[in-house]
Amino acid sequence: MSGSEGLSLRPDMAQKLYIIRHCQAHGQPAESPLTDVGLAQAEYLAQFFSNTKVNRIISSPFKRAIQSVTPLSEETNITLEIDERLSERVLSTTDLPNWLEKLKATFDDVDLKFDGGESSKEAMKRITEVVDEVFSSDAKSTILVTHGNLMSLLLRNYDSSFGFTDWQNLTNPDVFLLSYKNNTVVVERVWKGE
Repeated sequence: MSGSEGLSLRPDMAQKLYIIRHCQAHGQPAESPLTDVGLAQAEYLAQFFSNTKVNRIISSPFKRAIQSVTPLSEETNITLEIDERLSERVLSTTDLPNWLEKLKATFDDVDLKFDGGESSKEAMKRITEVVDEVFSSDAKSTILVTHGNLMSLLLRNYDSSFGFTDWQNLTNPDVFLLSYKNNTVVVERVWKGE
């Protein structure tokens, strides 16, 4: 996967951005904590990044996202930054019994929007704003922690073939690397959870 969105960087400056989908959690509400398995996965994530030089860690405000990188933040002494724009995409504020079909439809029609929710295009815009800001900063290696649907929309921004089935195949946790150099963003999956 590769692409670029008109970012303005020095062409010789390579930057790495790790996008992490949070570890296994107890449910979907913002306050849902990690499971015992998820807490162990968070410790493993800290080990996974132990040989990686990281400059910044930015997380969704949801508890499960914060808990997923707390061990890494503590181990590296990097202050955890919270960014509301990394919150999971709201499909609708009303109960959708057939929510999976509705979600699939939003991959086919990025402008489709349900009561109180965001369209795929709107959600994609807010996470790509965060990514663009990171790539425009001096940080050479940054970690963003977010959620499955929002992550899939970000990946789709760089690869239009990334769709509903790819979202279904994401794991908790999941780690993708976005590398930016010479006006190109290259995406690769670097770790897949269980």
